[in-house]
Amino acid sequence: MSAQTALIGAGAWGTAVAKVIAEKGKDVVIWGREEFTRDDINGNHRNSRYLPDVILPENLYATCDIAEAASGREFLILAVPSLYLLQTVKRILLVPSIQEGETCIAVITKGFLPAAKGGGPRLILETLEDYLPGFYRQSLVYIAGPSHAEEVARGKITGLIAASENAKNSIRFRDLLKSKSLFVFSSFDVRGVQVAAAAKNVIAIAFGMLDAFKTNGEASAFDGANLFGDGTESLLLAAGLNEIQSLGMALGATHPETFTSISGIGDLDVTCRSVFGRNRRFGKEMIEKKILEPYKNLDDLLERIDELGYLPEGIAAAKYVKILADKNRLKLPISTGIYQILNRELEPLDFMENYLAEMGR
Repeated sequence: MSAQTALIGAGAWGTAVAKVIAEKGKDVVIWGREEFTRDDINGNHRNSRYLPDVILPENLYATCDIAEAASGREFLILAVPSLYLLQTVKRILLVPSIQEGETCIAVITKGFLPAAKGGGPRLILETLEDYLPGFYRQSLVYIAGPSHAEEVARGKITGLIAASENAKNSIRFRDLLKSKSLFVFSSFDVRGVQVAAAAKNVIAIAFGMLDAFKTNGEASAFDGANLFGDGTESLLLAAGLNEIQSLGMALGATHPETFTSISGIGDLDVTCRSVFGRNRRFGKEMIEKKILEPYKNLDDLLERIDELGYLPEGIAAAKYVKILADKNRLKLPISTGIYQILNRELEPLDFMENYLAEMGR
């Protein structure tokens, strides 16, 4: 199959986006590491490991050969998790169509990346620009918004932002992705959209903790079931948005309204509240299942992240947000508290009590 578009990353989100494009009658190739997923997509038109019960179009096919997937495509969308994004991009640098700048590249991964030579953290697009050929400087597109793969793959109405300093490329990806159920809007605020997409995952971990306290309390020590309600959730959501906006403006966001748009409050709200949210799930399981107990600190958790069985992007983001907050002298109590909990410096119950006490002063 000669495909115009390639998705690099055959997880739930990459598969959902590939399905949207394929349903518009365009041939699409998707790359993934797992032979089981490749054979499942090609033989059964399913990705049962990541998107069970979703039937995929016949003009969507999969490969485990990343050079084959990336070669000669007009559009290439990077969809691998942030922990693996940089090493994946390094594998396609020698593809001729990328060396020549012939492929238009977008990223739908959320998070931060370490800078070259171990520095950082940095935003995704500026980091990738250090590795990709010069053609791609200020021409990459970042796509984010309040979305879940499970809903997009089933045609639920969803909105996304395609942000780029290159207006033409933003429009090209907008036209590639938009459908009857997927609305795509353009933005020039590349930095603001990236910060909002990454930092909201940290707040969602806190939201999951609140959900656990609200539902179950914390034994007899903390009567969260009687203390917390819908208003408490909105309080956390608003406070979290303030932290995201503070960080975004410090890192060079150009439009304050980015944070009141779907890429800001929209993405934060769906990540915190949806049953599909992995970061909310992780925060809840920290309380209900004590899943942090086997890990010494945050770095140990990141090194053994596969043991969780799913990947909450907010774990790595918490580490990077803490570094950026310290560097820019920002007071981000929720994000800092989540970092301290993940780093085994602070217990969730102590964080919640301390935060509420501080807020009530």
